[in-house]
Amino acid sequence: MTIRQALLKFLYPLLMRMAKIGQKGGIYENKQNIHPPIPFYELKAELNDGQALSFATLKGKKVLVVNTASDCGFTGQYEELQKLWEQHQKKLIILGFPADDFKGQEKGSDQEIAQFCQRNYGVTFPLMKKSQVIKGSEQHSVFRWLTDASKNGWNNQAPHWNFNKYMINEKGMLTHCFGSAVSPQSHEIVSVIQA
Repeated sequence: MTIRQALLKFLYPLLMRMAKIGQKGGIYENKQNIHPPIPFYELKAELNDGQALSFATLKGKKVLVVNTASDCGFTGQYEELQKLWEQHQKKLIILGFPADDFKGQEKGSDQEIAQFCQRNYGVTFPLMKKSQVIKGSEQHSVFRWLTDASKNGWNNQAPHWNFNKYMINEKGMLTHCFGSAVSPQSHEIVSVIQA
């Protein structure tokens, strides 16, 4: 862990309080229960060790997709995501998508990212290969689905920063988008998992 990363880890609680202002604390909900025109379970991704992950294997569980970074003020959420994963493994899959889209906050290789997350936050939930999550020609297909209403049915909201969270229910419907400042341990997220 670099000095910057250690300082950010120490300041994380303060950063969370300050970040609730503006879009980083936003919550968006699929209130009309719109089903996706393109099924979530047709998607796939590559795990950070190179293995393929077919989303068809995720049927029957809620899925929380999170764009992550190792050198961000919100990096402390890795620990909260791990706790959430441990508490709700029977109902929930967490997929971390490391990305370097916001001011160079994820510089490491896939192997370095995995080691950092395991060593400093005990992460055991699946991490994908480092990719682009913001809109553009190189945007990962999963984030293209999450941020395009013509694919997911209702949401065009792309990540504003690292640690945006997207909740997909057991039937493959995108139900919620949570901003960076919404803690993975928040009542808002836990209540959606338990519903």
